[in-house]
Amino acid sequence: MKYHLILFIISLTLFTACGPSYMFEEEAEIADHAWSYQDTINFAFEIKDTNRIYNLYLEVDHDMDFPFQNLYTQIYTRFPSGERIKEMVSLELADKTGLWIGDCNNNYCSLNIPIQQGAYFNAAGQYQITLEQFMRQDPLPGVRKLSFKIEDTGKTR
Repeated sequence: MKYHLILFIISLTLFTACGPSYMFEEEAEIADHAWSYQDTINFAFEIKDTNRIYNLYLEVDHDMDFPFQNLYTQIYTRFPSGERIKEMVSLELADKTGLWIGDCNNNYCSLNIPIQQGAYFNAAGQYQITLEQFMRQDPLPGVRKLSFKIEDTGKTR
């Protein structure tokens, strides 16, 4: 009986200690795996504590036959004040030799890309992240899903 209790505690520890803990995580499926210019993706979240430090991630799921090594996106951030800024970001999906980065199977790859480490928010309130496809092809084939994640690092500034 004592052996079973020890095994149960070890199993419980392994299952609860795996991976980062996200305070926000939302995904958007891309219809027919073809992301068009007009299909913007919005993620809205609330920040309550302006002293916390966060890591921001975009997870991209793409087909194995995705035709490019990277994915250019326009990322718009809307602040609680209503101010909106934009930044063009190249999401690198393959290394310089053309091999896919991330977890791949026979059909698709999934890659969690850090877009900002050690971030903090100056104002409490509602934020919105908007993603636009910014490639030369419309629609862009092979993009399955995009996810936005915010990890609370447990640190403060």
